[in-house]
Amino acid sequence: MKTGRAHPEPAQSLPATGRDVRINGSTQGPPAGFHWFAPTAESGPADVTTEIPRQRPHEPTVHSGTTLVLPYVGSRPARFTKHLRAWMVTMPVDFFAVTTPLLWTIQNWKGVLVTAIITVVIFAAGGLYRGRRHLSILDLFPSLAGRLLTASAIVAMIAAQRHDSVAYVGDFMRTVAISCGLVILGRTVTTMMVLVARKRRWVEHSTIIVGSGPIAVELARLIKRYPQYGLRFNGFVDSVDADQKPGLAPVIGSVEELGTIVRAVDCDVLIIADAHAPEPLLMELIRQPELAQCDLWVVPRLCDFHSHGGNSDHIGAMPVSRLRRATLTGPKWALKRTFDVLFASLALVLVSPVMLVCALAVRIEGGPGVIFRQQRIGRFGKAFDLLKFRSMRPVDERESQTNWSVADDPRVGPVGRFLRRTSLDELPQLWNIVRGDMTFVGPRPERPFFVDRFSAEHPNYVLRHRAPVGLTGLAQVSGLRGDTPIADRARFDNYYIDNWSLWLDIKVLVRTLAEVFRAGGR
Repeated sequence: MKTGRAHPEPAQSLPATGRDVRINGSTQGPPAGFHWFAPTAESGPADVTTEIPRQRPHEPTVHSGTTLVLPYVGSRPARFTKHLRAWMVTMPVDFFAVTTPLLWTIQNWKGVLVTAIITVVIFAAGGLYRGRRHLSILDLFPSLAGRLLTASAIVAMIAAQRHDSVAYVGDFMRTVAISCGLVILGRTVTTMMVLVARKRRWVEHSTIIVGSGPIAVELARLIKRYPQYGLRFNGFVDSVDADQKPGLAPVIGSVEELGTIVRAVDCDVLIIADAHAPEPLLMELIRQPELAQCDLWVVPRLCDFHSHGGNSDHIGAMPVSRLRRATLTGPKWALKRTFDVLFASLALVLVSPVMLVCALAVRIEGGPGVIFRQQRIGRFGKAFDLLKFRSMRPVDERESQTNWSVADDPRVGPVGRFLRRTSLDELPQLWNIVRGDMTFVGPRPERPFFVDRFSAEHPNYVLRHRAPVGLTGLAQVSGLRGDTPIADRARFDNYYIDNWSLWLDIKVLVRTLAEVFRAGGR
């Protein structure tokens, strides 16, 4: 749950006479019944390309021809609530509830603190700190109770092993039982507080529905009728013009304008429901940086037969699922970089004897020039020099940059072939990782010539450069090395980025080691 902005105070309107709006280079007079609000010091600077019309809250908006009529944006957005998250409310309450017995007894303080830490970790792993649209303590109770018992059992077994005392363990379990009851009580209180804040519209999320079909219309009706879901409907966005397709909901803009509309209305939540836009276009749009800060929800197809799991959510009786998008910044990403630097530095020290042997073998087989430098494209299109042990000597620089595969080249000698099959030729890239050019796991870097070529042939290829390039990648451990389809590689690389986690990195590294030991390289 991302706590939204408090509903703004009504702003004084200005006369619409003589006031025009400029959108996409065209000037349009204000629609009848609309008023413009004047930007103030509190509201911040106005958008340089779009002036936002004053409109009554929760009133539908329309997209007529080339005129984009954007919804109401208040003059006093409470931006201090925009960056709040669900865990900021519930996690401190959970921790305090587990440790409350320490206020009257400190006999089991170590066990209680360990229980509190394990409880928070298990709750986080189980998704109990993620935002939800439908809030009910009865829905959360099975997950809360099960994870509390798991955390208590873990600590109880540790206490029994250490103290070997039935009296101590019994007293500790009574303390834990009190903590469990307080956690459930605390969750009940926080749930009621959030529901009250939503119903009174103190906290709302600015919401856009991507779609204009019957399901989207019904979803908008539910959002406007029931404020307990914490959403403020701002309009529909779709690729179908309502003027051309009667029966569809009026839209405030096309999906191609989604990034502009999101910025204009300061959107917090996007819900994809019954959209007429093609799915590849939607996938391309939701990966845009402008939409990275929006929570993304989707109404599943065949929603009437949607299977409700333990963490399912719904608006009214309509099931919705939150789409998880990997965050390529923040604490987890900093931990990934720390892991890269520490382990790459350690690996350089440990494998230095192996690298020395490889360098000598390359020198004996091919003469001077042990290290081969080649320009590659990294994150955000930045070029860098990739380091490898030379397995063959190219005729010239152009051949080095434009020759796709050398697996069967007769110039590759026995040493070079062995290095390539065992991937030992990649070891100098550990220095690239230390320098920050690369990471251990990520899309493999490619040469500028082929980046330009593949980006023109495969629209999703350029999306690989959202993340740092890697020494190994999901595509490579899935058999996509050498002369394999580029579209498949791009699909695997984008899947890795969209579903990135530290555990996924660990899995790729384990599979990479297995490939190295069985000499499954090129």
